[in-house]
Amino acid sequence: MASPMIDAELTGPSPLVRARVAGLVGVVVLASGSFAGFVASKLFVRGDAVATARNFAGSEPLFRLGMVSSLIMMIASLFYALLLYRLLERVNKSAAVIMVVLLLISVPIYMLSQVNQFAVLLLASEQQYEHVKLFLDLHRLGNLIAGIFFGLWLFPLGFLVFKSGFFPRLLGILLMVGSLGYLALFVEAFFFPGTERTLWTNPFLVVTHASELAMMLWLLVRGLNVDQWKRRAPQSG
Repeated sequence: MASPMIDAELTGPSPLVRARVAGLVGVVVLASGSFAGFVASKLFVRGDAVATARNFAGSEPLFRLGMVSSLIMMIASLFYALLLYRLLERVNKSAAVIMVVLLLISVPIYMLSQVNQFAVLLLASEQQYEHVKLFLDLHRLGNLIAGIFFGLWLFPLGFLVFKSGFFPRLLGILLMVGSLGYLALFVEAFFFPGTERTLWTNPFLVVTHASELAMMLWLLVRGLNVDQWKRRAPQSG
């Protein structure tokens, strides 16, 4: 008699389809996050909270689009992590659970930090600028704390990819090294405010985003090695 797990593998989507769906969802994460970053680059004025608040009020439709894009990125990230879990749980289920939990922790922190950003818009609309810096600082800190978990979840993901046999080992190595990017950014920004570097000047962040992009594109274009995936017996940890 076939087990429920085997029945599910026979009747559910093929692993190649799952991989490409995961890649497509990953591209949604990338596109929405990139647009949110573009909006932030247009509206935020480094070191000038009042000018930033005025930009929010003066470009409110763009601000709202950027905020919605950030929320879409987080929702898509949840589905991305769950789809990867279904592909990688047979490599090591404990590591796959840790991977998902770390991402799940980051999502509510990041989404709640958007509330502080929206408070800046409300204050700017009423021309009440005395508390703008406070809410911008809270928004920035919330994003940095969420970033800790954005980084940490990449390490078990990289470990699973490296051990899987159905993804290139180089992808796993890049993801594990890339997990340091957001952690380095937090240390710089929290302990040495104003010294943190941008994406293209922080070597760890370059590896972080390059590894994430490579993983998403590999899933979307190449999928995975189906024969190796089927040979891999499910493991519990």
